Amino acid sequence: MIRTRAQLEAVEAESLAPYAVKSRDSRGRAYPEPEASLRTAFQRDRDRILHTTAFRRLEYKTQVFVTSEGDYYRTRLTHTLEVAQIGRSIARSLGANEDLIEAICLAHDLGHPPFGHAGEASLAGLMQAHGGFDHNKQSLRIITELEQRYPDFPGLNLTWELREGIVKHETEYDVADAAGYEPEKRGHLEAQIANAADELAYTAHDLDDGLRSGLVLPAQVSDLDLWQQLREASGWDGSVLDDMTRHQMIRDLIGLEIADLLRTSDAALKASGANSVDAIQRLPHNVVAFSDSLARANSDLKDFLYHYLYQHFQVVRMQVKAERIVEDLFRAYVQTPEILPDEVQARTQTHGLERTVCDYIAGMTDRYATQEHGKLFDPQILP
Repeated sequence: MIRTRAQLEAVEAESLAPYAVKSRDSRGRAYPEPEASLRTAFQRDRDRILHTTAFRRLEYKTQVFVTSEGDYYRTRLTHTLEVAQIGRSIARSLGANEDLIEAICLAHDLGHPPFGHAGEASLAGLMQAHGGFDHNKQSLRIITELEQRYPDFPGLNLTWELREGIVKHETEYDVADAAGYEPEKRGHLEAQIANAADELAYTAHDLDDGLRSGLVLPAQVSDLDLWQQLREASGWDGSVLDDMTRHQMIRDLIGLEIADLLRTSDAALKASGANSVDAIQRLPHNVVAFSDSLARANSDLKDFLYHYLYQHFQVVRMQVKAERIVEDLFRAYVQTPEILPDEVQARTQTHGLERTVCDYIAGMTDRYATQEHGKLFDPQILP
């Protein structure tokens, strides 16, 4: 039996929680167009994101380790896929809309420039006098303007709820600016789940990559409450941390985090009495959260990763190189726009020089930015 969109929407209405976003209740798209006959609006959003150039480029953009440092470490793409998987798992248990959460998770990092947070910090400084730079806003810019795939409208023409989920994406390191998307309201349940899934994913896999790389040693992490719980659950004797034991401990960490998040969020949802999307968004607090004890343990883990991984001298050395590459490219393109590709030069007429250059660099992969830097500044390399 082939299920039509109307049938899929009916399944949503029957099976999802009353405070979940239903695709048939979407506020729609900025540019009216007929909906698909066999996919819901949010499924269509997800599919459009998957086929973008910006999504494919995430494969070669830094998470913590630059892509040239090894094939095993997470990239911005594998991080995104892990966030989507965790988001779907949480959504299924809480009765939220899996398709909307998956779409938000897949799109949330589209705006990240090359070289991770080092690249973002560089562009933010360079663009300070020209409107600034923030990867959340850049993600929105990509899906509403920069991806050109349809003759009748710019961007991907995604639903209001998907766009709202992106602009209200926030973690400990990301602060949302929801101007134009009812900033007086917090994110809907699906946006809150996507935010939690992002933090959960990067904390777990950055610890995993740090341990595997040898930049983080088991002895250094031994005092953390979470590590002690994982060690006890795995039965590890504290001698040599082999790959199989590390895999088990990271799995246990993700399972522990999700279980705590579900218990705490379920209790908050019941206590809130919310029975609609609007009621969730008008609460004075997020309903998707960890327990106080796990929130403290997570904070300790993040502080640990900051000091022992993100500030490790080998990581900082690469960050310094990355910042120099981004700054050199930006200044060269602004000073001599003629070295930009013709189609990029053409965009300066409508978007302005600095913003066009920023868009161009933000869309680069680590590898492409490095190659471009070599072509511009290494006389041994032909342009």
